[in-house]
Amino acid sequence: MIRRLHHNAYRCRDSERTRAFYEEFLGLPLAGTLEIKETKSGRRTETLHTFYQMGDGSYLAFFEAPDMPFEFKAQHDYDLHIALEVDAATLQAMFARGKAEGIDTRGISDHGFIHSIYFRDPNGYVIELTAKTAIHDQSMDPGLNSAREKLDRWTAARQARAK
Repeated sequence: MIRRLHHNAYRCRDSERTRAFYEEFLGLPLAGTLEIKETKSGRRTETLHTFYQMGDGSYLAFFEAPDMPFEFKAQHDYDLHIALEVDAATLQAMFARGKAEGIDTRGISDHGFIHSIYFRDPNGYVIELTAKTAIHDQSMDPGLNSAREKLDRWTAARQARAK
């Protein structure tokens, strides 16, 4: 049985700039680093793997691997974003802080079940901070929200368009 998320890992351009954003701006402490000199297949590398701890004990992790090509690009929210939960007061405070520090900051977006703000980290990833609203749990309950039926309708419509 899968118990919970341990970490998600992403590439980064510069481990120190990434640390400054995640630790100093977002407040996620640097919890661990792994210096990787050789891959499991025996290839020499100079890679640093860093881990930033979240309040639930899970981690966001990054690989700086200058010897391995990777195309960094500004991600569209629909392509890739990292959503992190905060309370409503923190959401407001971080929105103001992002603007004050000149960080690309968007929001506050009302999605009904959550309110969200968005930043762009030094690697081009969209970071979403989100606060639950009073209807969050009901909205995310598959017994109440018809999630499966909506997915089935979407899939049938997509298949009909493909014909």
